[in-house]
Amino acid sequence: MRQIIGITGGIASGKSSVSNYLKELGFSVIDADIASRKVVEPGEQAYKEIVDAFGKEIVQEDGSLDRPRLGAIVFTDEEKRLLLNRIVHPQVRKWMKEETEAAFEAGAETVFMDIPLLFESKLTYMVEKTILIYADEDIQLSRLMKRNGFTKEEAEARIRSQMPLADKKKLADEVVNNNGEFKETASQIRAILEKWNVL
Repeated sequence: MRQIIGITGGIASGKSSVSNYLKELGFSVIDADIASRKVVEPGEQAYKEIVDAFGKEIVQEDGSLDRPRLGAIVFTDEEKRLLLNRIVHPQVRKWMKEETEAAFEAGAETVFMDIPLLFESKLTYMVEKTILIYADEDIQLSRLMKRNGFTKEEAEARIRSQMPLADKKKLADEVVNNNGEFKETASQIRAILEKWNVL
């Protein structure tokens, strides 16, 4: 029976490591972050709408979007962030749907969708089950500072801009604790997939 399982988490909670592990196990993983980059490439519908809405100053010399500049604009302006989301999100959903269909046509039984804002964006209708990759906030903080070179304040601002993981825990079908070594995380993933008859 074909099914779609949603993988979600917070910033620096280890979601990408889990997605990579699922790929190693041979599963198709459709990544919302990749989708959001694909749909804003020059020539794409969302790209045209973003340039119309935000102006030429967010376009780099090579024609691609200046993502850090756009990010800085929307990070401090709620209205502009919502406008950007209204442009990008429908295209992201369309791209992910098409990729999922292609995976099923190629013979996949289970497809994973890696969606960071699965609950915030109310996208649970796109998946049958959900797995939350959880890490304590102090661990998120230290990973984020190390990974992105953020100050403590910058890292905290990024974490605060998302729904708290404690709230997401109540919404997820399964929770994977990713505070420790990745081998412990991997064994939790395998146990869930076995329970759901996916492995």
